[in-house]
Amino acid sequence: MEGFGLIAIAFVVVIAFFLFLYYFPLALWIRTIAAGVPLSISALIRMRLIGIQPGVIVTNLVRARKAGLDLTIDQMQSHYLAGGNVEAVTLAMIAAQRAQIPLGWQRASAIDLAGRNVVEALQQSVMPKVIETPTFQGVAQNGIQLNVKARVTVRTNLDRYVGGAGEPTIIARVGEGVVSAVGAAIDHKEVLEFPDRISKAVLSKGLDAGTAFEIVSIDIADVDVGKNIGAELQTSQAEADRRIAQAKAAERQYGALAAEQEQKAETQAMRAKVVEAEAQIPQAIAEAFREGHLGVMDYYRLNNVKADTEMRSAIGTGVTPPDPNAGPSPLPKSPGI
Repeated sequence: MEGFGLIAIAFVVVIAFFLFLYYFPLALWIRTIAAGVPLSISALIRMRLIGIQPGVIVTNLVRARKAGLDLTIDQMQSHYLAGGNVEAVTLAMIAAQRAQIPLGWQRASAIDLAGRNVVEALQQSVMPKVIETPTFQGVAQNGIQLNVKARVTVRTNLDRYVGGAGEPTIIARVGEGVVSAVGAAIDHKEVLEFPDRISKAVLSKGLDAGTAFEIVSIDIADVDVGKNIGAELQTSQAEADRRIAQAKAAERQYGALAAEQEQKAETQAMRAKVVEAEAQIPQAIAEAFREGHLGVMDYYRLNNVKADTEMRSAIGTGVTPPDPNAGPSPLPKSPGI
């Protein structure tokens, strides 16, 4: 039992020793003294108690002080508790100081808390980034399509990096400027001969306003001649006009056919009425004979007038007239005669 008690006591002592070293970081305290950035042991213990890793704060505080940056422990602690990357912000500020770029702690910590990589932003500010654009298609005023590809060199604008638009906005604005510049050219050969006009026209529009970048230059990488859009549009318009003309011609044709059919129907109706009327003539003559209104001599005179009329009509139309010696047509048969 005594041996078990001694082992338990030793185990408790070991745990207490490691807890003491954890909450009383003597090694870090000695390191701050050796680095010339002395911190009280109470400050290190307070970091442990509020959930801050003292090693991160001490390491970056030593870096900043050795680089000549006047950063305080309170700034680093507040940024750490806010969920920021203290090491990235400190390294970015050291690099900005070496490159003589004005960058304060507030701006750097804001960029980091916004989810941006502050070190990468500073590197792009020192060394501009080249953005390859997709192929933009523009049409000159003579109807020729041009396929333009550009390279946009941008530098990070640290003042607008938080809340500024990103690369997609830059690419979209450059594409708009390229299409507008190509469309302003009277002839596509002007663009092929002087492609720098596109760069100058796009740069003059201030496309980097409201973005997280500053456009350094826009270089035209490639210009290819595409389709003849003007000719295709004219062809399409001519085809559409042809179809419209065909439709109107067909409409007129169908209208003429309908009118012709209607006229034929009317003519046939009139002929039917004439035939019907002619069929009633013999009956009328027979009725006149029966009632004594028409005599034989009257009937002959009527036939003579009819024959004379037919002869005159035949002479006018070139048809052989009927034989006048043939005599009058026989009298119509009537039940009363």
